[in-house]
Amino acid sequence: MDSRQKQDLLRHIPSVDRLLASDAIRQAMAHTPRTLVVRAVQGTLQDLRNEILKAESVPSSPDLSVAGISERVLKTLDRLVMPSLRSVINGTGVVVHTNLGRSILAASVIERFGPLSGGYSNLEYDLTKGRRGSRYTHVEEILKELTSAEAATVVNNNAAAVLLALDTLARGREVIVSRGQLVEIGGSFRIPDVMRRSGGRMVEVGTTNKTHLRDYEEAIGPETALLLKVHKSNFQVVGFTEDVPLADLVRLGHGHGIAVMEDLGSGCLVDLSKLGFAKEPTVQEVLGQGADLVTFSGDKLLGGPQAGIILGRKDLVDAIKKNQLTRALRIDKLTLLALEETLRLYRDERVAFREIPTLRMLSDSYETTKRRARRLTRLIGRVERGNFSLHQEDGSSKVGGGALPLLEIPTRLVCLIPDRMPSHFMEVWLRSYDPPVIGRLERDRFILDVRTIQDHELPVVARAIRTLSGLETA
Repeated sequence: MDSRQKQDLLRHIPSVDRLLASDAIRQAMAHTPRTLVVRAVQGTLQDLRNEILKAESVPSSPDLSVAGISERVLKTLDRLVMPSLRSVINGTGVVVHTNLGRSILAASVIERFGPLSGGYSNLEYDLTKGRRGSRYTHVEEILKELTSAEAATVVNNNAAAVLLALDTLARGREVIVSRGQLVEIGGSFRIPDVMRRSGGRMVEVGTTNKTHLRDYEEAIGPETALLLKVHKSNFQVVGFTEDVPLADLVRLGHGHGIAVMEDLGSGCLVDLSKLGFAKEPTVQEVLGQGADLVTFSGDKLLGGPQAGIILGRKDLVDAIKKNQLTRALRIDKLTLLALEETLRLYRDERVAFREIPTLRMLSDSYETTKRRARRLTRLIGRVERGNFSLHQEDGSSKVGGGALPLLEIPTRLVCLIPDRMPSHFMEVWLRSYDPPVIGRLERDRFILDVRTIQDHELPVVARAIRTLSGLETA
């Protein structure tokens, strides 16, 4: 298509005012802010101009009628009014999926959001004394109760917890850490970088695969403020390896009057080895071995909201609370509520496994996932047009969130096997559904792991797949 043809098409594009006066657009303005409608009209027209200018040929003239363009405007408007942060259905089989919001909150937590978020609260008001109080009292006592820690405080995530602890206890002084524990987790969070930001001077000891107690002992000097142990939760070093047990590190540190801190990353308050998983140290066990300070996340294995929890010796935690960074890193009332309510469930371990979705999904048996897969297949029913076929098979789920990276949990998969419809089209279409259904592509098949699909979501997933099966394919 030459420039003359392009210019001729551009001249036939209706004006903004003409489109705004059309019946379809006027109806949209009855329930949508005018500024947003105007933005949708202008954006649609600009996209149309760009399509014409970039086109090398036009096999058939584009629809430049007011009605045709109005239809495009309404589709653009639908995208604009759609909230950016949306609920999605997790069919990936990754229980603590960082990209999908990590842990799902328990129903009892969600029930309390309405009254607290819609009204005032005693966030920093002591109801007993009738004066200003501390927001941290709402979770400190129950954290102490559950873990036997002397004191506790909470900030907005575990990276902040580590930064704040190091800034308080080791600014301008040395922190000794094993080379094998200088980890990087999601979002390029690196322990060495955090230590530099905190003002602490990192002293690396040992090698990648082996660190001995004597390595720490030889590195201790007059400037040593802290011995730091970082739990390798998101990777494993196997083979010719050796690490220093926490209890030995504590004896060494206390013998020199030096505090010992462990960053657990994915902190856990229950023993997951009861489920047949590899042993993960619980927060209680770490404190019981004498660690002076422990930091961990609230939204990983704990199954609560995003938060960084700091537990340990009262003098150390009190010093952390007085650090001016604490105010910059503090959590809001809704996070406090979610964390407190989640922690209350841990008072009875059986209740925790039943009510906290993260623990429930991790503890679901293979037979449970098998029944769920059968139910989903029944709800889908017969698929049409030969676009794809359904198949069930065994697979494995992951914990996610940087926890237990080698663990594969037996599960049941519902697979969409392509016929006329390509698997990548299925993935994109289901991801564009409302609500989006997120699965994974493997061996040219679209796969849904039912472990992470909630029971109330199964009818929604079935409806999406039935709709997908009835689409016309090119």
